[in-house]
Amino acid sequence: MSASDTITSAPGCPSHLEPAIDASVVDPAPFVRIDGKGVARLDLSVHGAHCGGCIAKIEGGLKKLAGIESARLNLSTGKLAIAWAPGAIAPVAITQKLSDLGYRAAPFDPEAAKTEEDKEGRFLLVCLAVAGFASANIMLLSVAIWAGHDGEMGPAARAMMHWVSALIALPAAAFAGRPFYRSAWNALKGGHANMDVPISLAVILALGVSIFETLNHGRDAYFDAAVMLLFFLLIGRYLDHRLRARARSAAQELLSLRATTANRLTADNHVEAVSASLVEPGDRIVLSPGDRAPVNGVIEDGASDVDVSLVTGESAPANLKSGDTIYAGVLNISSRLLMQASARAEDSLVADLTRLIEAGEQGKSKYIRLADRAAALYVPLVHSLALATFLGWFFIGDAGARVAVLNAVAVLIITCPCALGLAAPAVQIVATGRLFKQGVLVKSGDALERLAEVDGIVFDKTGTLTLGRLRIANREQIDVQSLAGAAMLARASRHPLARAIVAEAGAGPLAEAINEVAGCGVEGVIDGARARFGRADWVGAEDAAGASSAAWFAREGAPPVRFVFEDQLRPGAKETVRALDATGLSVEMLSGDREGPARRIAAAAEIDIWRAEMTPAEKIGRLQLLAKEGVKVAMVGDGLNDAPALAAAHASLSPGTAADASQAAADFVFQGEDLRSVLTAHDVSKKARRRVLENFAFAALYNACAVPLAVFGFVTPLVAALAMSGSSIVVTLNALRLSRPGGGGAR
Repeated sequence: MSASDTITSAPGCPSHLEPAIDASVVDPAPFVRIDGKGVARLDLSVHGAHCGGCIAKIEGGLKKLAGIESARLNLSTGKLAIAWAPGAIAPVAITQKLSDLGYRAAPFDPEAAKTEEDKEGRFLLVCLAVAGFASANIMLLSVAIWAGHDGEMGPAARAMMHWVSALIALPAAAFAGRPFYRSAWNALKGGHANMDVPISLAVILALGVSIFETLNHGRDAYFDAAVMLLFFLLIGRYLDHRLRARARSAAQELLSLRATTANRLTADNHVEAVSASLVEPGDRIVLSPGDRAPVNGVIEDGASDVDVSLVTGESAPANLKSGDTIYAGVLNISSRLLMQASARAEDSLVADLTRLIEAGEQGKSKYIRLADRAAALYVPLVHSLALATFLGWFFIGDAGARVAVLNAVAVLIITCPCALGLAAPAVQIVATGRLFKQGVLVKSGDALERLAEVDGIVFDKTGTLTLGRLRIANREQIDVQSLAGAAMLARASRHPLARAIVAEAGAGPLAEAINEVAGCGVEGVIDGARARFGRADWVGAEDAAGASSAAWFAREGAPPVRFVFEDQLRPGAKETVRALDATGLSVEMLSGDREGPARRIAAAAEIDIWRAEMTPAEKIGRLQLLAKEGVKVAMVGDGLNDAPALAAAHASLSPGTAADASQAAADFVFQGEDLRSVLTAHDVSKKARRRVLENFAFAALYNACAVPLAVFGFVTPLVAALAMSGSSIVVTLNALRLSRPGGGGAR
């Protein structure tokens, strides 16, 4: 929350809007802020949202409240951003509505959200361990009972075995099943059903029937079926959580670039340190070398090299002087600057980029995964089948309540979504493991699905198609003495062009009496002669056009020597573009750099469609235009200015050398310099999608064969549990095919 926002409790809403507030619901009124446009805003952490359906339900439910202007949920961070007209609704009514929908909400705190996520992961792991321990021990007892069915075990011994199984199963199922019970209860309270409702019913009914059979000295009990069911489902739930935990908010990474303090010049020319959020338009700010601009503004006095990669994505700094515009987040490199603020912190470039990223992440969160689509069909179908089985046996079959319940439970167990729950996570874990070995980190489970669906690839230029490191392009035209002399000056500078000189010349001595002049270059004394390295007009040379970057070296008594610098194409860039073209994908390049360098790199990489001098918003606009044309685009970028586009694309990839915000926004991060990692990620993603679809097809075939047997009473709950376990094993084995070379099948 910006300190410039007004912290207020929104006025009470009209009496006809006042809800019946649950005392346990958090009142977030102290955390409401009124922005500069007079809109009330509130950020909440929402717990219990897991899929695109949850997003639609939450956003749709809140927008039905009177006065709500917008509600956006980011699934990866759990952050819900709400805006409304002040006084239109009481803030507590928002959290009450979320509670009614079955979700817990609290004021948003990034650290608390991270702690909550870690806590949930540990809890799932403990539940999995308890269910696994209980399953193993109950199965040992069950094997003994099965072996004694031929008369070798008496009723008393069998009853004792059942009671021991109950003593293990009941507390284990009560503890390990809590993730499913809580989710199912919250869903039912909200007036709908989710995948956890039939799971909870199956476990509770299996335990209930087993206790009934044990009390009545029955031959069979199904404690093993109930606990084994939880064990397999918890495997899928934990794997899914681990994949989700890899997704981190790029917006939080980008906000770290926002200066927290500013050196403000007072009316009596004293410098005072103030919070950046307190800077107002018209304030004069002093920027020393190493400072980031806290807000957007105009330079009043001074000249300096400034790192503008946040705006253009280019590694070469720009020289800014009096009258030039400077944006929040850019880094002052060489000399002192005096700037005048033209906007508040919440209206800065960094804030704009943050909002673009959050909008992109929120859009990705709405992606409905294959498993979620299957689940939407599964829940009503299973409930209907189980109910029809019970009613059919009870009324038509005239078999009594016991047989009707046993057959209904068998239907619930045999159709339990173990195979469905493991179908996607098992493949995703194998695929991410295979990609990790090949230097590609997958950050979210649905990233593989989204990358497999893309129709086009959009590349950034600097640092993506190229290495982002300048080198001397005309080395053969430069004599050894000139290179050595330029290096003696360059070793005293941190300018990227100077770094390129040093990289070529290697270690060596420094010139004497060195002085770096901001925006001009470096001068010093070499062997008693004055020498300069920098701009053409500063060293006394006539510049030549056509070079992407150039500098000159001049020594007294010798003609100036021109150094031309250019970025290098990444290894495998041309081959990657050709291979993507061959698969039918469209390829484009979007760059914030000037037209000349962009044209040269596009030609070198054999990319026909390219655009230069694009802002972050223009890159997103291009992606949105392609999306409207029906093209699902994967974005490959590395710069800070690419982070919003990476978040907005259907899928995104970033090199390991990229800015932290870009790596956080990307779905995949690849190591090394070779761009063919993009091909590897796309290939494995397509194969993973094929394995998932095969698993779903098997699960459907399995249910088509097993369900009629359960409905007509040919399957007991025990046999249903064994069949369910077998289907889960088959799904897992099919997923493991992806780890073999070739991936177990063609694309």
